[in-house]
Amino acid sequence: MSRTTPILQRIGLALWLAFTSPWASAATLERGNGPEPSTLDAHRCQELACGNILRDLYEGLVTEDAGGRLVPGMAERWTVSADGRTWTFRLRPGLRWSNGEALDAPQVVASFRRAFAPATAAPFAELFDALANAREVQAGRMPPERLGVSAPDARTVVFRLTRSAPLPALLTLPIAFPVYLPAVERHGAQHTRPGTLVSNGAYRLAAWTPQANVLLERNPHFHAARAVRIGRVRFHVTEDAAAELQRFAAGDLHITETVPPQPLPALRARFGGQLRISPYVGAFWLGFNLTRPPLRDAPALREALSLAIDRDLLVRHVTGFGERPAYGLVPPLPGYVPARTVWATRTQAERVARARSLYRRAGYSAANPLTIELRYNTSTPHRRLALAVAAMWRDTLGVRVRLRNEEWKVFVGNRRQRAITQVFRGGWIGDVADPRNFLAAFGSDGPLNWTGYDDAGFRERLAKADAARSEAARNAWLRAAEQRLLNAHAVVPLYFYTSKHLVKPQVRGFEANPLDRHASRWMWLEGE
Repeated sequence: MSRTTPILQRIGLALWLAFTSPWASAATLERGNGPEPSTLDAHRCQELACGNILRDLYEGLVTEDAGGRLVPGMAERWTVSADGRTWTFRLRPGLRWSNGEALDAPQVVASFRRAFAPATAAPFAELFDALANAREVQAGRMPPERLGVSAPDARTVVFRLTRSAPLPALLTLPIAFPVYLPAVERHGAQHTRPGTLVSNGAYRLAAWTPQANVLLERNPHFHAARAVRIGRVRFHVTEDAAAELQRFAAGDLHITETVPPQPLPALRARFGGQLRISPYVGAFWLGFNLTRPPLRDAPALREALSLAIDRDLLVRHVTGFGERPAYGLVPPLPGYVPARTVWATRTQAERVARARSLYRRAGYSAANPLTIELRYNTSTPHRRLALAVAAMWRDTLGVRVRLRNEEWKVFVGNRRQRAITQVFRGGWIGDVADPRNFLAAFGSDGPLNWTGYDDAGFRERLAKADAARSEAARNAWLRAAEQRLLNAHAVVPLYFYTSKHLVKPQVRGFEANPLDRHASRWMWLEGE
């Protein structure tokens, strides 16, 4: 045994790493993160608040660099068969969990089986519908062992697909992160707590103070630990964007999750280069609950409500950060011509006239106004937008709107259950830069189909896109599916996102990228 081993055991591996890493820093990166994360179970995460943290705690077979480019993660390389349906990933040697135990291919496979097991109820499982037997396993019609993923040896993971799909990009999602199953078996739902959560990424969980912050510390067992320059990261709960801005201005935060709606010239004058605005693959829309009155079987009413909203006014005076009005669900993507509502090119005055006609046709009037509830999660931008939409519906049609503001976890649960929602804050941030990603949820009765949209014609078009033999044909069928969804007025497209953050000058390595993902492992604090 080496004479240094007892020394390392006494001072601790993490401290040893701090002394040996050429860039090691004891500084803490303070990050705003929006609402309280609903979970730190990677397989059950369905929102940005947990996704941001999980990308620091875990690493998938494939990951992304600071600019959003796909790079090797747990896998050092991968290959794909000529037909695009068999992918083979070769793991790095010597991978370890944050507790020091070895991490191998059979554990990766077992984690995937857990992700797709019915009891897990993973909300993003439907994004992997190209994975062989994934739907059958999640529905309980096949055992998890029939899932199309296997480990022929300790360092090889093989995926079998039923059609071509952008698998490497999908493997960057939290559902594809390896979960340490002994902790799940031993602690159940509590495996996500400090002291029990075992991860494999650049950081490990140190503390979690509910409704306050989540603290991470550098993971000495991460395969690239010597290149991780920030010692600790604290993700703060910042549901109120205005309060988050104040904390940034006071020096409490290095990075904000967003920026509250304010006049852009004033923000630029105040913060200069600290204000970072860039294009973002995301769409904001309002959803209709199509499973219950008054919006079920009421396409004319739904169209009237959509027409009455002045999107140009919203992006100029309510959002105000370069967002573009949306008349479809899919944001601009390379090679894809998005669908649009049939009245997208009409003036707002023409839209209002049609809205009033459709409203009367649906049986409503000044004497018999529609009373509707608009539900949104706690957030200054969402509150401002809801107030603006309610005012437009009232002034244009005479609709009486009840605004319902809910804490994130409550809101997500109500939206998913479709029991009490009528109109709700929706939208989609791209998991991958693929138009199908914005449409897939509407093709099943899964947990992401918050509207309850159920249309065989839409599903047929998605299936034809999946079977297409060329990218052009695939995009054409996806556009046809998007157009059918828009013609049903299942949702109200409002605008396409921009990403907006405030970033302190000493933060280095923060790069704009289309999916707005910023893992802490790529950053450092100058002068710390």
